[in-house]
Amino acid sequence: MTRGSWPAAVAAIFVCAWGGNQFTPLLVMYRDAGWSTLTVNALLGAYVFGLVPGLLLSGGLAARFGRRPVAVAGVLASFVASLLLAAGVYGVEWIAAGRLVTGFGVAVAMAVGTTWVTELSARAGDAAATGARRAALWMTIGFGLGAGVAGVLAQWGPAPMVLPYLVHALLAAAVLPVLFRVPETHPAGSRAVGLRTGFSGLRHPRFRRVVAPMAPWIFGSAAVAYAIMPQLIADRVGQWGLIYSTTITVATLTVGVLVQPLAKRLDRTTSARAAVVSMSLVPAGLAVSVLAAIVRSPALGLVAALALGCAYGIVLVSGLLELQRLAAPGELAALTGAYYALAYLGFLLPSLLSLLSAVAGYPVLLGGLVLLALSGTVVIVRHSRSHLPVPRAPEKELVPAA
Repeated sequence: MTRGSWPAAVAAIFVCAWGGNQFTPLLVMYRDAGWSTLTVNALLGAYVFGLVPGLLLSGGLAARFGRRPVAVAGVLASFVASLLLAAGVYGVEWIAAGRLVTGFGVAVAMAVGTTWVTELSARAGDAAATGARRAALWMTIGFGLGAGVAGVLAQWGPAPMVLPYLVHALLAAAVLPVLFRVPETHPAGSRAVGLRTGFSGLRHPRFRRVVAPMAPWIFGSAAVAYAIMPQLIADRVGQWGLIYSTTITVATLTVGVLVQPLAKRLDRTTSARAAVVSMSLVPAGLAVSVLAAIVRSPALGLVAALALGCAYGIVLVSGLLELQRLAAPGELAALTGAYYALAYLGFLLPSLLSLLSAVAGYPVLLGGLVLLALSGTVVIVRHSRSHLPVPRAPEKELVPAA
């Protein structure tokens, strides 16, 4: 039965998101082990190079072979990735490989998992926006719990470079058999949506002028909060650097979860109000991060993370709701993949700022991000009420015939 089956599909999103973010709070641990800041930031962003191709391809694969087999492949990739990360005690190349494979698993969770949950929710009779909110919520919870559990285990558990990853591998192994009992919503052999047809939404002016300018700030804001702030302030908290990093990460994502219902209330089919609000929060949070970088205050770093977490949560959900209105029948998975590919460009910010720190300090670099975010906000405000998509019946169009 379809009704009540979406939690199992959500489990795939949850476990892949857990695997995607378990590495983040451990950056301080690897740096304390002697790895350079550039190396650990590069490894943090390395999975973008597995994730972006996965995002762009998984929607088409799911249209051709069905949602379930691609989702299973994503969870399996997440399982293998954790084993590779655990082998990182033997060399950085194992970590790099694990991060790349992690990227594919997260890509499937975002593009295909989100679509699967949306379709299952719609078939169960839920409101059109319910599935997208469920997917965004449990993805954020997975990001938060993955970081929290990994940080706690690394701070106080044995084998800190191995145990966090093995815990996730066991969780992924437990989720895999559950997925085979979830109904398929897009059977293999259905009309495929490829690069030509599946990305038609990318050509819509609304995507280019509202969705695209805010997408990189989803994970750009989060990356500043829990990748850059802890590294700037770590020496101010001494031996508690790892747990401070974990706290920052969990706090950012917890706030991101709590504000997501607000995104739905802010959303309007007649404007981009939710996007405007979220993109107003991004430069505000970045401005606080500039102050935190100057005074290097742990408390101010936490405040910056909370503000950026609010921006993350509202941007994430408001973008997904915009996509639902833009997506033509059958193209939601591909369009969601393209959206998240843009979103994850923001995760390269820590590596980029590490490179640029040789020519300017972090307060200056973060100040530049404030100006960049403000320019994106201006673009969205100018086009908030323009190029609105023609209303359609989401429950019918987002759910292909069985």
